[in-house]
Amino acid sequence: MPSAIGPDRSPYFRNGALLLAGLLTAGWGLTLWSITHMDAPLVRLMMPLQSAWSAQEVFLVWLMWAVMMGAMMLPSAVPMILIHRRVAGSRQASKAAATASLWFIFAYLMVWSCFSAAAAASQWGLQSAGLLSPMLVIREPWLAGCVLIAAGVVQWTPLKQVCLKKCRTPIGFLITEWRKGRLGALIMGTKHGAYCVGCCWALMALLFVLGVMNLAAILALTSIVAIEKLAPFGERLGQWSGAGLVAWGIWLLAF
Repeated sequence: MPSAIGPDRSPYFRNGALLLAGLLTAGWGLTLWSITHMDAPLVRLMMPLQSAWSAQEVFLVWLMWAVMMGAMMLPSAVPMILIHRRVAGSRQASKAAATASLWFIFAYLMVWSCFSAAAAASQWGLQSAGLLSPMLVIREPWLAGCVLIAAGVVQWTPLKQVCLKKCRTPIGFLITEWRKGRLGALIMGTKHGAYCVGCCWALMALLFVLGVMNLAAILALTSIVAIEKLAPFGERLGQWSGAGLVAWGIWLLAF
């Protein structure tokens, strides 16, 4: 690992930055379109009312979650992606480094796509049990309270702290996990995605409490994730938010 990484001014780096910006724009654009066009036939297929889903509905529900997870998680992953690209550029030709960066991003998004399959399955399970409203919000206060408490407790667990530390220290992650080439980038992107899921899965589960199609909730959770990973006080915020979630959950159970 080089001791100093200078700015990469190659056209491949600029093209990669444009691609990253394009992915963010597309993800947020599709998410906003879905939320503001709830009556569109395509969006209705993403929110099936019956418990027996068609193959088309299964795919579109998963796609809705995958796009939303990409839009919510990519902003906080940008520093890791850019530093990976610069380190790769310091060790190999610009074109090869750009290719490796693409594999890193691809692997990261695939991990969240797998999480999205679990989220879609949870949506189906809650809906089949009659616990989810047509707007994809948990109906029962007791269940919402349990989810809040569980998410709050996770914020204090050692696993959360380990995963958050990996996400907060891009250079440290790359020093310990560095692998060369496309396969190496694929492995690193998968590992970083796994740490990211380990850090944020409980917060994403809160969408079932706040509303899967609730724009304010999506923006709030995206902001919390970004602050946790990027701000100097991010770790403390995570713990504070955990305490607040537990208190909120207890209030729902009590009243």
